[in-house]
Amino acid sequence: MAISTSVQKKPDPCSFVIFGVTGDLTHRLVIPALYNLAASNLLPDKFCLVGVARKGTTSEKLRADLMQGLRKFATRAVDEAIAKRLLDCVTAIEADPREPESFDTMRDQLDKLEAARGTGGNRLFYLATPPGAFLPISRELGRTGMLKENGMWRRLVVEKPFGTDLASARALNGALLQLMDEHQIYRIDHYLGKETVQNILVLRFANGMFEPIWNRNHIDHIQITVDEKLGVGHRGSFYDSTGALRDMVPNHLFQLLSLVTMEPPVKFDAHSVRSEKAEVLSAIQRQSEADALNNSVRGQYLAGKIGDTDLEDYRKTEDVKPGSTTETYAALKLTIDNWRWAGVPFYLRTGKALCAKRTEIAIKFKQAPFAMFRDTPVDRLSQNFMIISTEPTEGIELQFNTKVPGPTINIDGVEMKFRYKDYFKAEPSTGYETLIYDCMIGDNILFQRADGVEAGWQAVQPFLDAWKKAGADGLENYKAGSEGPAKAEELLARDGRSWRKLG
Repeated sequence: MAISTSVQKKPDPCSFVIFGVTGDLTHRLVIPALYNLAASNLLPDKFCLVGVARKGTTSEKLRADLMQGLRKFATRAVDEAIAKRLLDCVTAIEADPREPESFDTMRDQLDKLEAARGTGGNRLFYLATPPGAFLPISRELGRTGMLKENGMWRRLVVEKPFGTDLASARALNGALLQLMDEHQIYRIDHYLGKETVQNILVLRFANGMFEPIWNRNHIDHIQITVDEKLGVGHRGSFYDSTGALRDMVPNHLFQLLSLVTMEPPVKFDAHSVRSEKAEVLSAIQRQSEADALNNSVRGQYLAGKIGDTDLEDYRKTEDVKPGSTTETYAALKLTIDNWRWAGVPFYLRTGKALCAKRTEIAIKFKQAPFAMFRDTPVDRLSQNFMIISTEPTEGIELQFNTKVPGPTINIDGVEMKFRYKDYFKAEPSTGYETLIYDCMIGDNILFQRADGVEAGWQAVQPFLDAWKKAGADGLENYKAGSEGPAKAEELLARDGRSWRKLG
């Protein structure tokens, strides 16, 4: 959760209002996360869970549906008493932005419910909906006065994707900021709920051994990888209109990039941390369209085998256009124009239907000179990497050289590994617990601010524009179950570098 040495406090009494309560996100992540918070005694003593549902959905029916989903997707054994206590406070309310009067009714129902439950008028609105519903719902909440803070707090949680390009992100930010203040908006990215991701700040700024060498003088390059084994599955319609770049880079990968490259904040509070993250994202060099084509690779998977699963061509996926040029793999080379990182390349890659599921930041330190070992049987030294990993396991690894036991100087590379599971006995989680808790206590240090969102899209926009103009030209194919397009290797090879192997 937010970096602090204080004891975790219980949030204020509040209503937790979920739009899209019957959807996949709510069942898989939000309700299991709320259950885990309840099991850890981190929900308010006075708490009201409201599901905004379709017409005809009763509270009893919704409770039964959510209980069924909890039993299916819970990350730990379900204690029936805790689950019942959580879901007994569920109330179904009908509201649809296409029927504005339904929001007036919703406001009146919430007022009565909160008076009965004693939640004090504090409200957290969670938009677990498709992106097209963000603004219509927010406008109705604003019109009916449900976003006004008069002695109580009102907060809005918005899932990704936050816009589809720079122009749409700016428009969405502008529209939301007409309805509420920035401190009320929580743009959520579940990657920031992972312990290892949050630990990046502690690793860098709480250890005197790392920060002095965290710069262009000692770091050769940085690779950020977010790869998946799964194909598109049943999300063909959404994915074909989005693609790997929009889906992953401006949010997940840039959040990792900003944490590993930001300057030390004055203090660990939301304003200072988010300002430094936005600052470093705005320093990403804006590339011309020609440079964007030269410094990127996009690919689309063909049929292949991943483990025991056969996967068909992406273009044969349900709801994908037969001649689609949407990328399922993206690799970029970026640079940051500031004093700390001048001349250091950053290589980012993300893709679907690959040979391994991996999320990591690999920091390659500059090679030591060989002169001292010229008379020893050492052709090359092992590369010095620090690897910060969240998938498949959460932890940190150092790769360095050491002498092999024996009378002569033989050098070999070794690994020093820290794994969270080996040192800390943490209960399995969804990754949303930290973020939801922080929403309720009003700590938005882990959430994106408007300027950070727009800085990310500004860096990505040249690639979007260049790829759109290129169409099918330059779209590389790769076999499902492979490491991605061969061209991605060339992106680093021409700089005398190579990707870390996935397998």
